[in-house]
Amino acid sequence: MIPRYSRPEMVAIWSPQTKFRIWYEIEAHACDAMADLGVIPRENADAVWKAKDVEFDVARIDEIEAETKHDVIAFLTHLAEHVGSEEARFVHQGMTSSDVLDTCFNVQLVRAADILIDDMKGLLAALKRRALEHKNTIRIGRSHGIHAEPTTMGLTFARFYAEMDRNLNRLKKARMEVATGAISGAVGTFANIDPAVEEHVCAKLGLEPEPISTQVIPRDRHAAFFAALGVVASSIENVATEIRHMQRTEVLEAAEFFSVGQKGSSAMPHKKNPVLTENLTGLARLVRMAVVPAMENVTLWHERDISHSSVERNIGPDTTITLDFALSRLTSVIDKLLVYPENMLENMNKFPGLVMSQRVLLALTQAGVSREDAYKMVQRNAMKVWEERKDFKTELLADADVVKALGVAEIEEKFDLGYHTKHVDTIFARVFGDA
Repeated sequence: MIPRYSRPEMVAIWSPQTKFRIWYEIEAHACDAMADLGVIPRENADAVWKAKDVEFDVARIDEIEAETKHDVIAFLTHLAEHVGSEEARFVHQGMTSSDVLDTCFNVQLVRAADILIDDMKGLLAALKRRALEHKNTIRIGRSHGIHAEPTTMGLTFARFYAEMDRNLNRLKKARMEVATGAISGAVGTFANIDPAVEEHVCAKLGLEPEPISTQVIPRDRHAAFFAALGVVASSIENVATEIRHMQRTEVLEAAEFFSVGQKGSSAMPHKKNPVLTENLTGLARLVRMAVVPAMENVTLWHERDISHSSVERNIGPDTTITLDFALSRLTSVIDKLLVYPENMLENMNKFPGLVMSQRVLLALTQAGVSREDAYKMVQRNAMKVWEERKDFKTELLADADVVKALGVAEIEEKFDLGYHTKHVDTIFARVFGDA
């Protein structure tokens, strides 16, 4: 990814230096295990660790690869330059390139998942704080973009919290899904390497041995990982879209923080655009873009081919770096989001009393009016509010049929906003527990 949408800690996971360091550790730990089994001399295994503080020369490895056309061989050649050809002659004994490549890739994905999990915890904390802050801040709920019934801004934040909490569990499961390693040799039969080597290497790297590999770790694991990231990205877009709507000029119920000196438009000095949440919408698309290729990587020829390789070299860093940035940006947006309760009430009252139509409908049916007749009675008064901006309660009080069925006092009672917020505490308890 470009630096504009990247954060250093996640980028570092995917740097060539990090990759080669992991490759080195895989090879060195494998040598240790083979020495313990008596397969190779202990002094040769110990010699490999002479390179433990080496900063591998990426340019040199690239130079060797230009000739060998093989990245793992290029690395092993460079490693021998540091360790010594004689000392390094047992490195990679009985192993195949995928043992190194796949195990390394999963180490990187696990480390990336750890960062994403921490990111999600930060976002959840921000959403919870804002939910509690606006627990009883009344706003209009909308369906199809049209005024429906009253809700609260706190419930909006709580809804997003619950969604992101599910995403936290998805990330944890995705991490577990890819936390496997394979040191099983060509076609995965352990013909030239003992399974104990795999167990040792995986233990050192914080992985579980892959129960059965071919020459590669099964790619359904990676498909599940990237699918989980895609769901998280969609949830980010869900939150971003709500904020973008709330910031529209004719709505203006909330807005991104606008810093001193910030400019909204090169042409119109008055503009305050929702640029951060629009950016998040675009970043979410980039993350989801990786899901289908990851799914298609599941199907490989026989025990392996490398059709998955070029895909993963791109989607591994790109999706995790992008999602890390997006989660951090969304957390900042939520933390600093400006909320305008007065505008929320003003918007709700643009069509005075109209949002109480269901209460009146239900009251009429409970008073003995058929649902069909009750609907007609309510709708004919509601349409005057839509079309002529009349006051809904006033129109109902002037409707003889409605007054006959309900009486003036009951009609008045149906316009209590507190009716719509009476179960907010119950919902919050479900989402946040005793908080």
